[in-house]
Amino acid sequence: SGFKIGIWLCRVIWNIQQTLAYEDGCSLIKDAFNTRVTFFDTSDRYGDDHDNELMIGKTEKQLPREQVQLSTKFGLARQSKSNSGVKGSPEYVRKCCEASLKHLDINYIDLYHQHRVDIIVSIEDTYGELKKLVQDGKIRYIGLSEASRQGHNKTSSRSSPYHRFTDGILSMV
Repeated sequence: SGFKIGIWLCRVIWNIQQTLAYEDGCSLIKDAFNTRVTFFDTSDRYGDDHDNELMIGKTEKQLPREQVQLSTKFGLARQSKSNSGVKGSPEYVRKCCEASLKHLDINYIDLYHQHRVDIIVSIEDTYGELKKLVQDGKIRYIGLSEASRQGHNKTSSRSSPYHRFTDGILSMV
């Protein structure tokens, strides 16, 4: 089906802490789509008050949904404006998914992934809830972002050390 190009969207330019104007962000998304970028990645943690998901949701309404793939992440629970903790409980997963669907103003998320591994909650519990969200039609695909070797070892100690998703990848870390 061809080569796909995506763009990671975050309203804050991290190294200089400047916020991208809302209108400029929407224009950037539309311009990217017009140059054949069809995969847009964000997180419920990007921007104050979910600004990034809201911006993408508003802009996506101006694009053909069947040609756009939206990805968002969950799992970084805000503890304060500048601090967050990792959270992967089933209740939190579902709550975040429902909120992201509302912010993005869509019926389903193409790729929904855990931002970081919660080493307190079992990975089976977190991904069990994600599987239910797939069955409910709220998400299409499940992913994992920023999985460290330490997080992998703590969450999958009951699993085989050879896994098709991590075999070879962890040796590069």
